[in-house]
Amino acid sequence: MAKIDVIIPACEPGDKLEELLKRLLKQSCPVNRVMIMNTESQYWNAERYESLFEGSRTRLSVSHLTRDEFDHGATRHEAIAASDADICVCMTQDCIPYDRNLIRKLKEALLQADDVAVAYARQLPAAGCGLLERRARLFNYPEESCVKGSADLKRLGIKTYFCSNSCAAYRRGIYLELGGFTRNTIFNEDMVFAAKAVKAGYRIAYEAQAKAIHSHNDPPLELLRRNFDLAVSQADHPEVFEGLRSEGEGMRLVKDTAVWLLRTGHPLLLPELIVKSGFKYTGFLLGKRYKSLPKAVIRFLTKNQAYWRRQE
Repeated sequence: MAKIDVIIPACEPGDKLEELLKRLLKQSCPVNRVMIMNTESQYWNAERYESLFEGSRTRLSVSHLTRDEFDHGATRHEAIAASDADICVCMTQDCIPYDRNLIRKLKEALLQADDVAVAYARQLPAAGCGLLERRARLFNYPEESCVKGSADLKRLGIKTYFCSNSCAAYRRGIYLELGGFTRNTIFNEDMVFAAKAVKAGYRIAYEAQAKAIHSHNDPPLELLRRNFDLAVSQADHPEVFEGLRSEGEGMRLVKDTAVWLLRTGHPLLLPELIVKSGFKYTGFLLGKRYKSLPKAVIRFLTKNQAYWRRQE
């Protein structure tokens, strides 16, 4: 039986992490160990979280680091390197298993063929999620599962590399063979690794039956900053993204959402869609050109201040 560890970076965790841990402990496919990489030890409530594992066969390990030490790629890589499991599942602290079968379905998707290196879950909108974000969830995480490889690049373009560490399972052996996540990365370590795997002849599985609850209601400025960091990651990895236009996929989402709003009787949301899409696109364009921007402007635009401090 494949041994499975779950890796969760945490920062000022709260109710969602507690619910995530409770649901992990009830999975139909048992988890060997939960490894939490916690940013700033003063925000960790050992009594609240560690007591959940008392009497459980699932172990918990907690490592503490500072904000400047946290890195999207390196922090996760350190945990995977320290694991002795066959499969490592990366999750975020606000991503909640929908049911008891999340881990089992990810494992089955990952082990369906020897050349599948990564399997990622379907992300469902949380209660209170806005209509625009709900539509985006369905656009990026449809009801049909698929397996993507180099043969799909012409048809899917950049979507071939799409993957999300909010909930994704990795074969640890293949992960280490390929060198793991990029260290010292601003964002997007999951897609960069997925691209590396595809270029090495492996495939990426999207498993729609592995369901997790994860969504955001981000205001326009937050969307701008998120897309700025996304574009910086693409600018820093031309070997992956050169010749694959993310803008086309973004425009397809906008058009799809606009048609859906009109068809379902929500035309009053069109101005919000236009504004938010404009902020996303502006952030993306600025991120692509970040090397020509003043440092003060970059610091205003980014969500990841620690990354730029490390660069200096």
